[in-house]
Amino acid sequence: MKTAPVVLIAFQEQDNLGVGYLASVLLQKGYEVRLLDFRLGADEIARHVVSMEPLVIGFSIIFQYHVDEFAGLIRHLRERGVRCHFCAGGHYPSLRFAELMQGIKDLDSVVLFEGEHTFGELVEALDHGRDWRSIRGLAYRGAEGPVANPLRPLERDLDRFPPPLRMPPREYIPGKRYATILAGRGCLYNCSFCSIRTFYSQPPGPLKRLRRPEMVAQEMELLFEQRGCSVFMFQDDDFPAGSPRDRRWIARFCEELETRALAGRVLWKINCRPDEIDDAVFCRMNEAGLFLVYLGIESGTDEGLRMMNKRMTVQACLEAVDRLKQLCIEYDFGFMLFDPHSTLASVDANLGFLERLCADGSSSITYCKMLPYAGTRIEEELRATGRLRGDPASRDYSFDDPAVEALCTWFARVFSEWIGTHGGVLNLSRWARYSTAVLSRSNVPPGVSGALRGRCSELVSRSNLLFLDAARRLVALARSRGGGGHTLSAVREIAGEVRGAHTRFAADFRELMAAAHNLAAREESPEAGFAGPRRGPDRCGVEHGVTGL
Repeated sequence: MKTAPVVLIAFQEQDNLGVGYLASVLLQKGYEVRLLDFRLGADEIARHVVSMEPLVIGFSIIFQYHVDEFAGLIRHLRERGVRCHFCAGGHYPSLRFAELMQGIKDLDSVVLFEGEHTFGELVEALDHGRDWRSIRGLAYRGAEGPVANPLRPLERDLDRFPPPLRMPPREYIPGKRYATILAGRGCLYNCSFCSIRTFYSQPPGPLKRLRRPEMVAQEMELLFEQRGCSVFMFQDDDFPAGSPRDRRWIARFCEELETRALAGRVLWKINCRPDEIDDAVFCRMNEAGLFLVYLGIESGTDEGLRMMNKRMTVQACLEAVDRLKQLCIEYDFGFMLFDPHSTLASVDANLGFLERLCADGSSSITYCKMLPYAGTRIEEELRATGRLRGDPASRDYSFDDPAVEALCTWFARVFSEWIGTHGGVLNLSRWARYSTAVLSRSNVPPGVSGALRGRCSELVSRSNLLFLDAARRLVALARSRGGGGHTLSAVREIAGEVRGAHTRFAADFRELMAAAHNLAAREESPEAGFAGPRRGPDRCGVEHGVTGL
């Protein structure tokens, strides 16, 4: 008799590699696996699930602030008559399993921390009718409340897992498909706002594990040859770039790319810290296809970096960005303009840092408010001082200074579309930069692609400067706020100006991306490779001052 399928429900905006690895392990065991995108909505997911009659449904709750939406989905599935085993996994479920199970009564179990072995054993036990409540690394609903079994050690050899199951690849630009990939898991650092260290320090095992570089290169080669992927987005929380061991790994990895004739045929992106950027190492990676780096900058003041336990300085951040600019490597960054210790002075200083960093259009200005995620030091501090508020899906805090509280609210009102939407200037400008950067390394004539990159840099610079001007006007209002009516009227006026600018910039970035994509579709074929880093007076291939496109 055929075994019922296993259904995994997760966000799939990009490949969810955590769920992909779970699926590949189950496939290796002979189970049928179905992946469903959480964004389909409760009705559509229920329609699929009811017809499948699954053995078990796994819910990947990787975002704590979506817990209520998952709770609604789970309740809806039960109401539609789905009676199979419900299991959840992810950072928040692992760190707060009792809280989660008390809030979502229909959950049967939670996989704690790394899930390939634990979830695989759970599926086999359910399939064969065996007792599953003694499985290591599993929490379940006991007679008197949630119970957690002893934790399972982390898998030391990540290459024991088969390559992750993936959704059909999508195009980065015409003719260039992309895929996500991992070089390793874990992080050695302990930033106050991040739960990664806590997550990987609970089970027995090393805080950070790396795959073998030849296995990573082999996976890229297979994706290149079998699925036409030539752009790779490494999803590591901290790509191996900082220690001597990491640099030996990078040397071997780049050699593998060259041995497999992938250097010059693929491009790749990584995430790392600014203080891990070394000229020689990144030059080597650039020659092997590195084109984009996401930096965890987070604050533009030394005081803010100390509070976040970043263990680096503002000067180190600026120097790192300068190195990337010299190497013609694109960069993006994370930045927390507001944190629990923010003052008007710190916000103003952070805006000054952002101007120094990317007023030239080298990257798109972004910002967020630090949130108190489960298992972080900042969550503990806010709870200890009585400032933590809200339920798990809406954890937040208030600022000590009412003026900062008002300013943060105004920022959200004025820049919500700009920063927080798929069609916002931040997202569109990033994709325009990525598209023109990839195009500049393709076989398109340098003068043509350089003109597009120059136009993109000009648009990003103008949009950044407009953001900074509006932001500083809001800070000035917060400083001088007297009559409430007058102040709110001024905020509405700034919001109206930003909305109008947003409409114009969004149209310009869409037009630019259309030009880049049309050029790629006309000039490129899926088999075409990439040029190496541009050399000469204008190494980045940018035609400065070109605006007539």
